[in-house]
Amino acid sequence: MQGNLNEIDICSILQLIELGQRTGQLWVEAYSSHQSNQLAEEGLRYRPKQQSWFVFFLNGQIIYCQEGESSVSRINDYLRHYRIEKRLGEMHLASLASTNAPEYAYLWELLERNIIKPKVGGSIILGLVHETLFDLLSLHQGNFIFHQSAALAPQLRTLEIAPLITKITKQLQEWKQLHPHIQSPEQLLVLADSVRLRSSLPDATVNKLEHWADGKTSLRQLARYLNRDILTVAKVIYPYVQQGWLQLVNSVKTKLNTHTKETELAENYRGRIVCIDDAIAIGETVEYILKPQGYEAIALTNPLEALSLVFQLKPDLILCDITMPELEGYEICAMLRHSTAFRLVPIIMLTGKDGFIDRVRARMVGATDYLTKPFADTELITLVEKYININS
Repeated sequence: MQGNLNEIDICSILQLIELGQRTGQLWVEAYSSHQSNQLAEEGLRYRPKQQSWFVFFLNGQIIYCQEGESSVSRINDYLRHYRIEKRLGEMHLASLASTNAPEYAYLWELLERNIIKPKVGGSIILGLVHETLFDLLSLHQGNFIFHQSAALAPQLRTLEIAPLITKITKQLQEWKQLHPHIQSPEQLLVLADSVRLRSSLPDATVNKLEHWADGKTSLRQLARYLNRDILTVAKVIYPYVQQGWLQLVNSVKTKLNTHTKETELAENYRGRIVCIDDAIAIGETVEYILKPQGYEAIALTNPLEALSLVFQLKPDLILCDITMPELEGYEICAMLRHSTAFRLVPIIMLTGKDGFIDRVRARMVGATDYLTKPFADTELITLVEKYININS
């Protein structure tokens, strides 16, 4: 059995495997710019990243789920929750690489060496299966192949598919309600306003948040450390993210900091401008026009991801398209204006329309000005200089 996820969804595939009591493995491949983002070397425009997953079955039940080429880091994250410090050596880990499922083999080595107990091993498997299915049931595009083969052995536990689907489907519906403040389990938690946190929460709670909000720990890792599902963790931090006390960012901090230092050392540096537009050509045009003028121009093509990135980039001015899939420019502008960090930052709306109603709507959500596409070089430069000069 193989095909495209446009023709049959993951839920239906899993149900068919369960009904047929199949034994074997399911391989799923997808390109996702939402769950794992990489930045191009020449700029900050997103490139989709290939992802893959394996799900192992025995008589229509799930034995294990593996992400990508497998990494023991997922299991080590859970071991941290159980305060288990002992690990296998590098040479021993290398010997597991040739097995069918290296991560699963690593788990069994821990069991056989009595580093973990079967109950802990079973709990880790449940957590890994749950988080993998959470990602898979979110997919709408990709390819899959189900290959009937001997079962992954030995088995520590098997999990029924139907109850898992029911539970995770419900969680995904609740997860969508957290958008756009929380977008991906892979986002990193960053402390944004410790003063406001301390004035509103007990010291013990703030200390815990400060410990995890280090810009290096993802929501998914935090869920593993706490041995909780991702939705539970996300719902706990959601009010603080909504208030702007905590921020969720993508894993681009090191590159952004390097990029910032190099740019700000330039003699003609005049400010940072972010352009949010799903049309790649517009972003390239803005960069082409503004960079020779001494501005640092950064194009972001995914509106949902742009929301978290702008908090980290801290631009002096934002150019934002009005009509975009998933999230309109009006919504982005309104949400940014609700944050104290962006109440005074100039936001200029870009659109192909030149209508009175669009201008009124832009003003109502807090837009500073309006620029109609296509625009001339001088139009953009004049408008940018008008507001950058006010801010400088």
